[in-house]
Amino acid sequence: MNEKWFALPAAKRRAVLRAGWRVFGANSYKKASMQAIADEAGVSKSLLFHYFRNKRELYLYLWDRAARATEKALAESGCYDAGNDLFTALERGMHVKLGLMQRAPEMGAFAVRAFYEKDPAVAADIQKSCAKYIGQFSLPWVLALEPAQFRPGLDLEMMYKDMYWAAAGYVWELQQRGSFDLAEVRAGFARLVDFWRGLYARRPEEAQG
Repeated sequence: MNEKWFALPAAKRRAVLRAGWRVFGANSYKKASMQAIADEAGVSKSLLFHYFRNKRELYLYLWDRAARATEKALAESGCYDAGNDLFTALERGMHVKLGLMQRAPEMGAFAVRAFYEKDPAVAADIQKSCAKYIGQFSLPWVLALEPAQFRPGLDLEMMYKDMYWAAAGYVWELQQRGSFDLAEVRAGFARLVDFWRGLYARRPEEAQG
């Protein structure tokens, strides 16, 4: 990326970001075009190529912006602070992500589609970024939890990854419907968290043993 990108007026940078998120969020990586993004942003295609060498570079920059915004929102929410119950933290974390999708729907739609993108030009980079997030932030917090909270012999890392992928699939399914009611989504995810709690949390009779 050309560092002169940051010298552009903020309004123009925001227009490009939103246009990129909208176009990539509505299309596969292969079908999305730099021309469509330029038209959506109200700039020339040559300007886009002046700041981003190719479509892949712009796509990964947009992903990085979305990932950083999500990480920042989760950190500020305190959902993964020490002492928090895992299942409550997951529910609060989803509320944060849904709030972001409400405030920045273009970014949210893009992030969900990018997570499932299969094009070899970008798929490995996206999954590497997701693995980095899990490894640096949420997974260490999960592994530091007291094992006595959970079913005996449970593999905490596998448990978390199972819930992580299930949550991602839940959001993907909802995203395919287009617009959705956030209250309904929150209620549905709360039921999913209750299911996990019943599946993984230690039962009273197990605590006695």
